[in-house]
Amino acid sequence: MEPGRTNNVQLFSPFTLRALTFKNRMVMSPMCQYSAVDGFANNWHLVHLGSRAVGGAALIMQEATAVSPEGRISAGDLGIWKDEHIEKFREICTFINDQGSVAGIQLAHAGRKASFMPPWEGDEQVMSGPGSWQTVAPSPLPFKPQHKTPVELDDQEIARITTDFVRAAERALAAGFRVIEIHAAHGYLVHQFLSPLSNLRKDAYGGSFENRTRFLLQIVHAVRQVWPEGLPLFVRISATDWTTGGWDLEQSVELAKLLRETGTDLVDVSSGGNVPDAVIPAGPGYQVDFAAAVRQQSGMATGAVGIITSAGQAEEILVSGRADLVFMGREMLRNPYFPLHAAKELGVETPWPDQYLRAKR
Repeated sequence: MEPGRTNNVQLFSPFTLRALTFKNRMVMSPMCQYSAVDGFANNWHLVHLGSRAVGGAALIMQEATAVSPEGRISAGDLGIWKDEHIEKFREICTFINDQGSVAGIQLAHAGRKASFMPPWEGDEQVMSGPGSWQTVAPSPLPFKPQHKTPVELDDQEIARITTDFVRAAERALAAGFRVIEIHAAHGYLVHQFLSPLSNLRKDAYGGSFENRTRFLLQIVHAVRQVWPEGLPLFVRISATDWTTGGWDLEQSVELAKLLRETGTDLVDVSSGGNVPDAVIPAGPGYQVDFAAAVRQQSGMATGAVGIITSAGQAEEILVSGRADLVFMGREMLRNPYFPLHAAKELGVETPWPDQYLRAKR
């Protein structure tokens, strides 16, 4: 087969959003490494992200990167709240782009789920001492009863955080990122505004669907003003809280329609994270139907994520029209070169790095 031929395999077909074309449909999902100091990236991040670009993924999404210090999930989170963070990110983006992949960044604020320990140290909120700070949220409701009570954000603070996202987007562009994703999932600040379980406000940011979605739409609109017209903007959502009375798929579809009008190009569809005791039926592809529903009912391009572990499974998702991109997390951690192996499994001729050609056959 000639180099570049995909033999009608969707997983290796190009996909274009705005002026940017992804060489295939595989995305490394953003996954926190909890390995930064004061928000600064280091060589762990360079190798972690860069090796997946060498492995052939079309889009390398950097982990949730905090737009402010208090927006970090943990003291080990990456940050992009000051210009000094740009230099190392620029090195990482240059390497990723040099491999023919696209460097993307997820911009985030943890809200009430900030000030946590890394998973390997207990994954609980740090109540005092190093790594502890005051959390904020739409309403003064802790994530768990034993956690800190967050301070309810006022209008001025909401406007400041919106500006933090804008300034972060400007720094991301300066660093060389070509895709931005606004993190509105997994129980972090924007999701906290969306869900009636965590948002009990009585003002313009709470109550009705229109009010609960206002903060996210405000961020997207503001970021879109500084993000180049030719570059895509994604939003990651949790399609459901998996809890009665919470955020759900119907609201997610309606939100996607609004996001499309506001300049969003793709919705990365995940689920859960906002309620600690939710029962989530995790299994292979358990969130794919959410991505399919959002795509079919809103007309928005979607990304599917959640225990997608094989080339055949990923191909079926695309062929069946349930998503436009496949986001892979744990499988990319296990195998940085998953796309190269997937090409062989699906009978596709895809370029390997010259340095690795001796291992191709």
